[in-house]
Amino acid sequence: MSRKNVKVPLLGSCNMMESCNCIEPQWPADELLMKYQYISDFFIALAYFSIPLELIYFVKKSAVFPYRWVLVQFGAFIVLCGATHLINLWTFTMHTKTVAVVMTVSKVLTAAVSCATALMLVHIIPDLLSVKTRELFLKNKAAELDREMGLIRTQEETGRHVRMLTHEIRSTLDRHTILKTTLVELGRTLALEECALWMPTRTGLELQLSHTLRHQNPVGHSVPIQLPVINQVFSSNHAVKISPNCPVARVRPLTGKYIPGEVVAVRVPLLHLSNFQINDWPELSTKRYALMVLMLPSDSARQWHVYEMELVEVVADQVAVALSHAAILEESMRARDLLMEQNVALDLARREAEMAIRARNDFLAVMNHEMRTPMHAIIALSSLLQETELTSEQRLMVETILKSSNLLATLINDVLDLSRLEDGSLELDSGTFNLHAVFREVLNLIKPIASVKKLSMVLNLTPDLPEYAVGDEQRLMQIILNVVGNAVKFSKEGSISVTASIAKAESLRDARSPEFFPVPSDAHFYLRVQVKDTGTGINPQDIPKIFNKFAHTQAAKNQGGTGLGLAICKRFVSLMEGHVWLESEGVGKGCTAIFIVKLGSKDHTNDHEHQNLLPAPTSYVRTDFSGLKVLVIDDNGVNRIVTKGLLVRMGCDVMVVSSGQECLELMSSGGQKFKVLLLDLSMPGMDGYDVARHIQDRFPTRHDRPLIVALTGNTDRATRDRCYRVGMDGVIPKPVSLDRMRSALSELLEFGNLRGSQ
Repeated sequence: MSRKNVKVPLLGSCNMMESCNCIEPQWPADELLMKYQYISDFFIALAYFSIPLELIYFVKKSAVFPYRWVLVQFGAFIVLCGATHLINLWTFTMHTKTVAVVMTVSKVLTAAVSCATALMLVHIIPDLLSVKTRELFLKNKAAELDREMGLIRTQEETGRHVRMLTHEIRSTLDRHTILKTTLVELGRTLALEECALWMPTRTGLELQLSHTLRHQNPVGHSVPIQLPVINQVFSSNHAVKISPNCPVARVRPLTGKYIPGEVVAVRVPLLHLSNFQINDWPELSTKRYALMVLMLPSDSARQWHVYEMELVEVVADQVAVALSHAAILEESMRARDLLMEQNVALDLARREAEMAIRARNDFLAVMNHEMRTPMHAIIALSSLLQETELTSEQRLMVETILKSSNLLATLINDVLDLSRLEDGSLELDSGTFNLHAVFREVLNLIKPIASVKKLSMVLNLTPDLPEYAVGDEQRLMQIILNVVGNAVKFSKEGSISVTASIAKAESLRDARSPEFFPVPSDAHFYLRVQVKDTGTGINPQDIPKIFNKFAHTQAAKNQGGTGLGLAICKRFVSLMEGHVWLESEGVGKGCTAIFIVKLGSKDHTNDHEHQNLLPAPTSYVRTDFSGLKVLVIDDNGVNRIVTKGLLVRMGCDVMVVSSGQECLELMSSGGQKFKVLLLDLSMPGMDGYDVARHIQDRFPTRHDRPLIVALTGNTDRATRDRCYRVGMDGVIPKPVSLDRMRSALSELLEFGNLRGSQ
C-alpha cells in the first residue's frame, strides 16, 4: 500500500482531530503502526472468541461443575470485548503520534495478555477436570447434606419447642402470663435478639407496645394502625418479612457496626376479647388483631427459613386460642366481681333504705303524736261545745268543725297505717274474737249516720258462719267499717245490705286476681263479705284505679275524702291472704263491694286462748258518771284543761297534775282514793310507764289500786303492748270526743279493762 493512497483518509482524520480539540500538534500516521494495530486487533478478537468456546467445552464436559453460570457470564463478557476490538478495525482515524504510540502499546499488551490467558486456560482445563476438583465438589455436597440434616434436626427440635410452648401458654389463663411466656419461649427456640407484641388501643386507631422480650422499652409507645406495613401484615394469613427500620421494628437499641437482622411480623387474632391494653382491653371483635414482631440477631448473616416462619404462624394461632380461653375466664371473673359489687351496693342501698324507713317511721310517729295532741283539744272542745245551747247556725259550724277534725284524724291514721303497710312493719295482731259481734258493732256505729240519710241497713249472717274466729279483730273491723262507710257515704237513698258467709270452694278462685291462690284447710276458713248499696255507682273504667292511693271518682270528689281508705283496705286484705274487688254496672246503678279474707278456726286454737276469750264490747253507754273520782296526769296544760272539761261534763270528780311525781305523791298522801287514772305516756322525768310500775308496786292487789288508762297520741301496737306489760288496763288514743270518752269509761267500769275494744 503506497503512502499516496492514504493521504485522503489521513486528511479526513486530521479534520476529525480538529473537531476533537487534540492538545498535541497533529502529525501524519505511520503506515507500519497502522499495520501493527490492525494485526493486534485481529489477534485480540481471535483470542476473545476462542476463550468462550473453551469455556463452553469445559461446561459441557463437566456435568458436576457448580459454577456454570459464572463461566457463561464470563464468556459473554469476553465475547463482547472481542467484538469491540473487531469493530475497532473499521474505526481507525488520523491521530497525533503520541496517541498512536500509546494506542499501539496498549493494544500490543492487550493482545499479549489475552493470548496468554487463552493459552493458560488450555492448560488449566485438564486440571479442573481432575480428581481434586471432584473431591472438592464432593466435600461441598457433604457439607450441604450436613446442613440439611442440621435443618431437619433443628426443625424437630423446633417442633418439640412448639409443643412445649403450646403446653406452657395453655396451662395458664392469665393473659399477661400467656404473652410473656410466648415471647420468652420464641426467643429461646429461634434465638431471637428481640420479640415484641403490639396491642390495639381502646379507640382501635393505634397499636400500643405491650410486651418486649429483652429491652425495657417505654410502655405506652404507640404507632398509627393505618401504617402500610401494618396493613400488609394484617391482610396476610402468613408471617411477613418487614423492614428492620419500620416503626414497629424499632424496639431494640441502635448498633452502629452491625447491619440489623431480618424482621418477621405476624398478626394475632383477638377472639372476642375485652380490654387487653397494659391494664385494660377495649371491646374487640374477631376482625381486630394484635401484632407480633420477631427480630434475628444483628451480628449474623442468618436469614429466616420457611419452617421458622411456619412455626411463628402456628404459635400466633395458639396464642389466639389461649387468649380466648383467658378472656372467657376473665369475663366470668369480671361478672363475678361485678355481681359482688352489685350485691355490696344493694346491701348498702338496703341498709340506707332501712335507715330511711326508720327515719320516716320515727318522723311519722313524732308527727302522729304531735298532731293528735292539738286534734284532741279541737275535737274534745268541739264536742263539749256541741252539747251547749247553740243557735242553728252555731251548731252547723260546730258540726262542721267536728266533721273536719274527724276527717283529719282519720287521715292521720290512714297515713300511718299506709306507711307501715308499705314498708312491711305492720303485723297482724292475731287472737280469738267474736266474729258475729264485730258485724253487729259495725252496724251500731254506722246506723246513726245511715238513719240521718234515711238509709235502711240490713245485716245477713249465714247459718254456717262460725261465731268465733282467729285473726286480727281490729283490722277486720277497720276493713268492714271502711267498706260499709263508703256505701253509706255514696248512697243518698235506698238500702245497704251486708252479707257475711263462708266462701265456697268453687267461688274462691277469681280470674280477676290470678295471684290469689286460696288453699282450703280444716285449720282455717275464708270469710266472704258482700256490701251492696243503691248509691251513685262507679264507671266500669274507673274500677281498676279505685284501689290506688289518692284515687277519686267524680262522685268521691264531690263527697270529699282522702282517697286512702280502699287502698289501705286492699293492703289489709292482702295481709290476711285475701282478695277484694268492686262490681258496678255504671254510674247511678249502685255498687257491690266484695272481699274474702283468711281466718283461723276456733276449733284449732289452744284451750288457753279459749279461756282468755274476751267478751264483746258492750253496746250500753252510761251517760252519768257522778261521783267517779278521776285523776288526770299530763304535762301539757291544754290537754289537762280539755280532758278535765270532758270528764266534768260527764259528771266526774276530776283532779289534774302535771307530772308523774306529783301523781305518786298525791296517792301516797292517802287523802283521796281515785277510781280511774288517765295517764299521758310522754312526760319529762318520770314517764307514764314508770308511773304505772310504781303504782303496781304500791298496790299489790288489783282490787286496791285504781284503773290505769293511757291517754296518748301513740297508736301503734308496740305502745299498746308495752302499756299492758306494765299493768295498765287500757289505752285511749287521742283525739277523744265526748262520746268516745263516755264509751271508754263505760266499758272500763263494766269489764275492768278496755282490751275488748282495742
